[in-house]
Amino acid sequence: MKLLAGVIRPYAWGSRTALAQMRGAPSPSAHPEAELWFGAHPASPATVVSDSSGETLLGLIEADPVGQLGASVIETFGPRLPYLLKVLAAQEPLSLQAHPSSEQAQEGFARENAAGLRFDAPERNYRDGWHKPELVIALTDFDALAGFRNPAVTVDLLRSLDVPELDPYLGMLAAEPDQTGLRAVFTTWLTLPDSVIGALVPAVLDGAVRALARGEDRFVAELRSLLELGEAYPGDPGVLASMLLNRLSLRPGEGLYLSAGNLHAYLHGTAVELMANSDNVLRGGLTPKHIDVPELLRVLDFTPVDLDDLMPTSKTVGAERVYLTPAPEFQLSRIELDGTGLHRPSSISFDLPGPQILAVLSGRVTIVGADGATLTASACDAVWLAASDPDVVVHAASSDTVFVRALVP
Repeated sequence: MKLLAGVIRPYAWGSRTALAQMRGAPSPSAHPEAELWFGAHPASPATVVSDSSGETLLGLIEADPVGQLGASVIETFGPRLPYLLKVLAAQEPLSLQAHPSSEQAQEGFARENAAGLRFDAPERNYRDGWHKPELVIALTDFDALAGFRNPAVTVDLLRSLDVPELDPYLGMLAAEPDQTGLRAVFTTWLTLPDSVIGALVPAVLDGAVRALARGEDRFVAELRSLLELGEAYPGDPGVLASMLLNRLSLRPGEGLYLSAGNLHAYLHGTAVELMANSDNVLRGGLTPKHIDVPELLRVLDFTPVDLDDLMPTSKTVGAERVYLTPAPEFQLSRIELDGTGLHRPSSISFDLPGPQILAVLSGRVTIVGADGATLTASACDAVWLAASDPDVVVHAASSDTVFVRALVP
């Protein structure tokens, strides 16, 4: 049982207030704070607070993989923690992106290795051989684009813009309102000459302004997001591509699960994110970074999805709400405790073996092991429970205590 300090990732799209306020640090922060990582990813492993030598969670695992991870995890995933837990705070939209399947990641990683691409090369797509399913649980209202929308609904959206320049693409999708039509329109938009994009995107944005002005109410959220993206990324074909995706708003506690090939972009809000421990990202727009259109098209799943299909089911056991996904690498649950015991339980016991990470989102907890070991964690602290650790009981040390629990199912 170890107390962990997460690592802030200062991406430009991050918030200057959300993570700072959670940590009780000065707000606004000097720089954008996008993600707080709790895990053993080599890029930013969490550090062990009680270790003056600067030991990291990655170092703990490398020194004693069986004791930290357990034999069954190593047998399935190798001597590595198979998940990465984050708190994500988006003040501005992230790039349109998708992640490969296991087979695609293994093939792409081997192919780029054989080609001699450096691991830090900007044109590299595959930085490891792992897939990257991910689960997001909203902490605040959280807006996102995810999955290709029903094409018939997208045709209605495009018609509502009343932009003649869109007619050829509207016709393509209306003629084939399925994954074939989606692939054709998406591919066309991402490969248009810059001169055409430079004229088409402003025309579409003008159409969105007119639609909102005349009281268009069916697609208000979609049109407003379209305008925000157009302002942030003028001349980017990803602005057009965003119109093909579902626009959703999660309330606190609601989740979004993204499997391989699902094109998505997080727009705004704070959330917990749990994913397979991979760094494979294929971008499709809304970014100055490298976009490999042929490789992206190999990975994308153009099958239309409904919003309900993107939101995981959950089950509640006592104070624990468990989010259910098909990912073999991870499981996430959210726990609310009340130190007074008046409204919710004041403690909860965990008897499943590690590797587990408990990350405190608000309040404070005291964790007591069956061996008598005790430690206290506050908001934005995390606790590592190794496979060899004894069972623990988590006690609320304040009212309205909330933490999440990540483990291998």
